[in-house]
Amino acid sequence: MTHHFAVIDLGSNSARMTIWSIDQDVVKPVKRLKEMVRLSEDMGTSRTLQPAAMDRTLKALQGFKAELDKYEDISLKAVATAAVRQAKNQKAFLKRVKNEVGLTISVIPGTREAEYDFLGVINTLPIQNALIMDTGGASTELVLVQNRKLQHLVSIPFGSVNLSERFLSPDVISAAEYFSLSTFIHQTFNSVWWLRRAQNLPIVALGGSNRTLAKIERRKEKLADFEAIHGYRMPTQQANSIFKEILSSDLTTREAIPGLAKYRADIIVGGLVPVISMIRYLDSDRLTFSQCGLREGALYDHLNSRAVEQREH
Repeated sequence: MTHHFAVIDLGSNSARMTIWSIDQDVVKPVKRLKEMVRLSEDMGTSRTLQPAAMDRTLKALQGFKAELDKYEDISLKAVATAAVRQAKNQKAFLKRVKNEVGLTISVIPGTREAEYDFLGVINTLPIQNALIMDTGGASTELVLVQNRKLQHLVSIPFGSVNLSERFLSPDVISAAEYFSLSTFIHQTFNSVWWLRRAQNLPIVALGGSNRTLAKIERRKEKLADFEAIHGYRMPTQQANSIFKEILSSDLTTREAIPGLAKYRADIIVGGLVPVISMIRYLDSDRLTFSQCGLREGALYDHLNSRAVEQREH
């Protein structure tokens, strides 16, 4: 008996949906949709979702809903992360989503997001000890994994969109801007007491900004499937040299870098400073990239709870 399970992940920069078919033990992705909605754009210190960003997001969700309606036997988990979590007008926005799109979206705490990231990674990559780092548009999740177990986690309220808006010019980035941003990030890392325990561990990198490093490198190596980066490993000197190229480019030059999506060019520096800073902070010798994060974690959570139900019957 095949049934379908879908996860909508409404982030600060992108809205994504994956639909899987589940037939006993065989789980297959059947549809993946992604829209760059930039929901956290111009939220500023007032923490208010702006009309244009909300409209873009509603339009994307309507597209997702039309796709969901094609499936008869489908269960949906729809979650919103940092932008909606931080928004003062969260209730009004979620009400619009319910009324105009017909979707009920639950806002999950950053700790839950980190748990899903952990489930997505641990079920798909052979890692023993690592720091999982998921840099999103308005939050960054960190998870310390020791002997394949989740030891510590934290969600930090910064990401590619809000760091870029707060610290950086969209075009040419000055030394002073970069210095202010990296100092701020370093101070934030210092406030996470358990982070020192991740010293010298590899970093498992998630999130669109972090994955861009892998895509650029794979394009350079002329690999045909440059998008297929799950499990791809990169020595830190390669990551540093790609970052240096991005940092020293103006916006037009960044937009032309193969593997760097044009719509990300204005926030890519803000999106990469956290992981580049973390490499130094931990003296880590490599990054491993994961395509599996929140959505896959929610899938494994769903499969686990189904297995428990079946055992209890």
